[in-house]
Amino acid sequence: MFAIIQAAGWPIYPLLLASIIAVALIIERFSTLRRARIVPPGLLESVIGDFRQSGVNEQMLRRLELHSPLGRVFSAGLRNVNSSREIMKESIEEAGRAVMHELERFLTTLGTIASISPLMGLFGTVVGMIEIFGSTTAAGTNPQQLAHGISVALYNTGFGLLIAIPAMIFYRHFRALVDSFLAEMEQQAVKLVELVHGERQ
Repeated sequence: MFAIIQAAGWPIYPLLLASIIAVALIIERFSTLRRARIVPPGLLESVIGDFRQSGVNEQMLRRLELHSPLGRVFSAGLRNVNSSREIMKESIEEAGRAVMHELERFLTTLGTIASISPLMGLFGTVVGMIEIFGSTTAAGTNPQQLAHGISVALYNTGFGLLIAIPAMIFYRHFRALVDSFLAEMEQQAVKLVELVHGERQ
Protein backbone atom coordinates (compact mmCIF):
# COMPACT_ATOMS: atom_id res chain seq x y z
CA MET A 1 0.00 0.00 0.00
CA PHE A 2 2.80 2.40 0.91
CA ALA A 3 4.51 1.57 -2.40
CA ILE A 4 1.31 2.56 -4.26
CA ILE A 5 1.14 5.86 -2.38
CA GLN A 6 4.78 6.54 -3.24
CA ALA A 7 4.16 5.67 -6.90
CA ALA A 8 1.09 7.91 -7.03
CA GLY A 9 3.10 10.95 -5.93
CA TRP A 10 2.08 13.96 -3.88
CA PRO A 11 -1.35 14.51 -5.56
CA ILE A 12 -2.68 11.42 -3.76
CA TYR A 13 -2.36 13.01 -0.29
CA PRO A 14 -5.48 15.22 -0.64
CA LEU A 15 -7.33 12.12 -1.88
CA LEU A 16 -6.19 10.14 1.16
CA LEU A 17 -7.44 12.93 3.42
CA ALA A 18 -10.78 12.99 1.58
CA SER A 19 -11.10 9.20 1.94
CA ILE A 20 -10.45 9.35 5.71
CA ILE A 21 -13.07 12.11 6.13
CA ALA A 22 -15.58 10.19 3.99
CA VAL A 23 -15.15 6.97 6.02
CA ALA A 24 -15.49 8.89 9.30
CA LEU A 25 -18.70 10.60 8.09
CA ILE A 26 -20.19 7.32 6.84
CA ILE A 27 -19.53 5.61 10.20
CA GLU A 28 -20.94 8.61 12.12
CA ARG A 29 -24.12 8.79 9.99
CA PHE A 30 -24.65 5.01 10.25
CA SER A 31 -24.52 5.22 14.04
CA THR A 32 -26.76 8.32 14.16
CA LEU A 33 -29.41 7.61 11.51
CA ARG A 34 -30.98 4.54 13.09
CA ARG A 35 -34.75 4.18 12.87
CA ALA A 36 -35.09 3.15 16.54
CA ARG A 37 -33.22 6.32 17.54
CA ILE A 38 -34.97 8.80 15.22
CA VAL A 39 -38.58 7.52 15.05
CA PRO A 40 -38.95 5.02 17.92
CA PRO A 41 -41.87 2.62 17.44
CA GLY A 42 -44.83 3.09 19.79
CA LEU A 43 -43.89 6.63 20.82
CA LEU A 44 -47.11 8.20 19.48
CA GLU A 45 -49.30 5.71 21.34
CA SER A 46 -47.30 6.28 24.53
CA VAL A 47 -47.61 10.08 24.24
CA ILE A 48 -51.36 9.92 23.58
CA GLY A 49 -51.80 7.56 26.55
CA ASP A 50 -49.88 9.90 28.87
CA PHE A 51 -51.79 12.92 27.54
CA ARG A 52 -55.19 11.33 28.15
CA GLN A 53 -54.18 10.10 31.57
CA SER A 54 -52.50 13.16 33.07
CA GLY A 55 -52.47 15.91 30.43
CA VAL A 56 -49.39 17.94 29.57
CA ASN A 57 -46.79 18.81 32.19
CA GLU A 58 -43.22 20.13 32.07
CA GLN A 59 -41.72 16.83 33.14
CA MET A 60 -43.43 15.01 30.29
CA LEU A 61 -42.28 17.62 27.75
CA ARG A 62 -38.69 17.46 29.02
CA ARG A 63 -38.68 13.67 28.81
CA LEU A 64 -39.98 13.83 25.24
CA GLU A 65 -37.38 16.41 24.16
CA LEU A 66 -34.55 14.20 25.39
CA HIS A 67 -36.08 10.99 24.08
CA SER A 68 -35.60 11.33 20.30
CA PRO A 69 -35.97 13.75 17.37
CA LEU A 70 -39.59 12.59 16.98
CA GLY A 71 -40.12 13.24 20.69
CA ARG A 72 -38.77 16.78 20.18
CA VAL A 73 -41.37 17.36 17.46
CA PHE A 74 -44.17 16.00 19.67
CA SER A 75 -42.98 18.14 22.60
CA ALA A 76 -43.10 21.30 20.47
CA GLY A 77 -46.68 20.51 19.48
CA LEU A 78 -47.84 19.64 23.00
CA ARG A 79 -46.43 22.92 24.36
CA ASN A 80 -49.15 24.60 22.30
CA VAL A 81 -51.87 22.03 22.96
CA ASN A 82 -54.23 24.70 24.33
CA SER A 83 -53.82 26.86 21.23
CA SER A 84 -55.59 26.41 17.91
CA ARG A 85 -54.87 23.51 15.56
CA GLU A 86 -52.97 25.88 13.21
CA ILE A 87 -50.65 27.20 15.93
CA MET A 88 -49.94 23.67 17.11
CA LYS A 89 -49.08 22.64 13.53
CA GLU A 90 -46.83 25.69 13.09
CA SER A 91 -44.85 24.85 16.24
CA ILE A 92 -44.47 21.25 15.02
CA GLU A 93 -43.24 22.48 11.61
CA GLU A 94 -40.65 24.75 13.28
CA ALA A 95 -39.35 21.87 15.39
CA GLY A 96 -39.40 19.65 12.29
CA ARG A 97 -37.16 22.08 10.41
CA ALA A 98 -34.63 22.05 13.26
CA VAL A 99 -34.72 18.24 13.35
CA MET A 100 -34.28 18.07 9.56
CA HIS A 101 -31.20 20.28 9.80
CA GLU A 102 -29.75 17.96 12.44
CA LEU A 103 -30.48 14.80 10.42
CA GLU A 104 -28.88 16.28 7.29
CA ARG A 105 -25.70 17.23 9.17
CA PHE A 106 -22.49 16.19 7.34
CA LEU A 107 -24.40 14.98 4.27
CA THR A 108 -23.33 18.05 2.29
CA THR A 109 -19.70 17.30 3.13
CA LEU A 110 -20.09 13.68 2.06
CA GLY A 111 -21.77 14.75 -1.19
CA THR A 112 -18.99 17.27 -1.84
CA ILE A 113 -16.33 14.58 -1.37
CA ALA A 114 -18.22 12.32 -3.79
CA SER A 115 -18.32 15.15 -6.34
CA ILE A 116 -14.76 16.46 -6.09
CA SER A 117 -12.86 13.18 -5.69
CA PRO A 118 -12.87 12.43 -9.46
CA LEU A 119 -11.71 16.02 -10.09
CA MET A 120 -8.89 15.59 -7.57
CA GLY A 121 -7.98 12.34 -9.34
CA LEU A 122 -8.05 14.18 -12.67
CA PHE A 123 -5.72 16.80 -11.21
CA GLY A 124 -3.31 13.99 -10.32
CA THR A 125 -3.64 12.70 -13.88
CA VAL A 126 -2.70 16.13 -15.25
CA VAL A 127 0.32 16.26 -12.91
CA GLY A 128 1.34 12.80 -14.17
CA MET A 129 0.97 13.88 -17.81
CA ILE A 130 3.16 16.93 -17.15
CA GLU A 131 5.81 14.61 -15.72
CA ILE A 132 5.52 12.35 -18.79
CA PHE A 133 6.06 15.29 -21.15
CA GLY A 134 8.86 16.56 -18.91
CA SER A 135 10.65 13.22 -19.25
CA THR A 136 11.38 13.93 -22.92
CA THR A 137 14.63 15.84 -23.42
CA ALA A 138 16.98 16.49 -26.33
CA ALA A 139 18.98 13.45 -25.26
CA GLY A 140 15.89 11.21 -25.39
CA THR A 141 13.28 9.92 -22.98
CA ASN A 142 14.07 9.18 -19.35
CA PRO A 143 12.34 5.78 -18.78
CA GLN A 144 12.28 6.13 -14.99
CA GLN A 145 10.63 9.55 -15.10
CA LEU A 146 8.24 8.33 -17.81
CA ALA A 147 7.17 5.36 -15.66
CA HIS A 148 6.70 7.61 -12.62
CA GLY A 149 4.53 10.02 -14.63
CA ILE A 150 2.32 7.14 -15.83
CA SER A 151 2.00 5.86 -12.24
CA VAL A 152 0.97 9.29 -10.97
CA ALA A 153 -1.61 9.67 -13.76
CA LEU A 154 -3.23 6.26 -13.38
CA TYR A 155 -3.12 5.78 -9.61
CA ASN A 156 -4.68 9.17 -8.89
CA THR A 157 -7.48 8.63 -11.41
CA GLY A 158 -8.23 5.19 -9.98
CA PHE A 159 -8.06 6.36 -6.37
CA GLY A 160 -10.33 9.33 -7.09
CA LEU A 161 -12.98 7.03 -8.53
CA LEU A 162 -12.48 4.54 -5.69
CA ILE A 163 -13.41 7.28 -3.20
CA ALA A 164 -16.18 8.90 -5.27
CA ILE A 165 -18.25 5.79 -6.02
CA PRO A 166 -18.89 4.55 -2.43
CA ALA A 167 -19.17 8.15 -1.15
CA MET A 168 -21.93 8.86 -3.69
CA ILE A 169 -23.70 5.57 -2.90
CA PHE A 170 -23.74 6.32 0.85
CA TYR A 171 -24.70 9.96 0.26
CA ARG A 172 -27.75 8.88 -1.75
CA HIS A 173 -28.59 6.19 0.82
CA PHE A 174 -28.47 8.64 3.74
CA ARG A 175 -30.49 11.25 1.81
CA ALA A 176 -33.22 8.69 1.12
CA LEU A 177 -33.12 7.58 4.77
CA VAL A 178 -33.52 11.15 6.04
CA ASP A 179 -36.40 11.77 3.61
CA SER A 180 -38.19 8.63 4.82
CA PHE A 181 -37.70 9.65 8.48
CA LEU A 182 -39.07 13.13 7.81
CA ALA A 183 -42.12 11.74 5.98
CA GLU A 184 -42.84 9.35 8.85
CA MET A 185 -42.39 12.09 11.45
CA GLU A 186 -44.76 14.35 9.53
CA GLN A 187 -47.43 11.63 9.39
CA GLN A 188 -47.15 10.91 13.10
CA ALA A 189 -47.21 14.63 13.98
CA VAL A 190 -50.43 15.10 11.97
CA LYS A 191 -51.96 12.13 13.82
CA LEU A 192 -50.94 13.68 17.15
CA VAL A 193 -52.62 17.01 16.27
CA GLU A 194 -55.80 15.25 15.13
CA LEU A 195 -55.96 12.98 18.19
CA VAL A 196 -55.32 15.83 20.62
CA HIS A 197 -57.97 18.03 19.00
CA GLY A 198 -60.48 15.19 18.95
CA GLU A 199 -60.62 14.88 15.15
CA ARG A 200 -59.54 11.23 15.18
CA GLN A 201 -60.30 8.37 17.51
